[in-house]
Amino acid sequence: MSTIEAATPAPEVPRPPSTMSDRARKAKKALSNPWASTLAVVIAILWTVPTIGLLVTSFRPELDIRQSGWWTVFGDALAGEGVFSLRNYETALFDGSTDLATYFVNSFVVTLPAVFIPICIALLAAYGFAWVDFKGRDFLFIAVFALQIVPIQITLVPLLTAYVDLGINGTFWTIWLSHSAFALPLAIFLLHNFMKDIPASLVEAARMDGAGHVQVFFRVVLPLLTPALAAFAIFQFLWVWNDLLVALIMGNLNTFPLTVRVAELAGSRGGDWHVLSAGAFISMIVPLIVFLSLQRYFVRGLLAGSVKG
Repeated sequence: MSTIEAATPAPEVPRPPSTMSDRARKAKKALSNPWASTLAVVIAILWTVPTIGLLVTSFRPELDIRQSGWWTVFGDALAGEGVFSLRNYETALFDGSTDLATYFVNSFVVTLPAVFIPICIALLAAYGFAWVDFKGRDFLFIAVFALQIVPIQITLVPLLTAYVDLGINGTFWTIWLSHSAFALPLAIFLLHNFMKDIPASLVEAARMDGAGHVQVFFRVVLPLLTPALAAFAIFQFLWVWNDLLVALIMGNLNTFPLTVRVAELAGSRGGDWHVLSAGAFISMIVPLIVFLSLQRYFVRGLLAGSVKG
């Protein structure tokens, strides 16, 4: 009897439904499909062609721009007739009627604090929501999350009125505070989710060693948030750098960033394509450099914590 029981195979344990790792493998297989790869390449080309055309146009003399399209430069280059010049960039940056160099500096002055301020505030708020137990925490977190759906346009007039009452309208502070307020709900939500993925055993071990909230935050939590901080910093940098509405309403001639001046060129000097193309490429070169140089951290920030198993 014991021999028969020994020969009887053990009943199979039912396999649980698809796990995160199974879904990740299926997604990877789908994305590695030749058709998906071909489609991605086609989309990338369609997105890149206008940028190439803008770059080529920005280096062409004004007369050539008016006589032929930018794609003709390749045939002219093969024939030895291509002519490129930096004159458009010199006019756009340093000519008295455009003076994009000043607005270029203003863009950095506006963007860097508008990225740094919400990150600092959101880190503290996210840590409180994630690891500090207080009454009404869940309700307050839901309220902060719900602020993401509030349109920016309906807040501009109340904010501008408050800035006028405080006497700070038309300064860099109005732009910094506005961008920081608009970015905080997303920043808190994103960083909170990353903090909740940190194993509680790490935090508890630090507390058992006598660490307080400040030491836990700086020595345990903050070093693990590099991907999340990089992802949000890139989002915020690109949004603030490319912003036109907030800067135009909250700023003045001394605080306007590059986007405002390029928009004026498109409206008042739309016929000067040689200057407009150079100015447009000047305004987009910094976001391109930032995104391409930090792309690795950006992808890590988006994928960190999304697949477990």
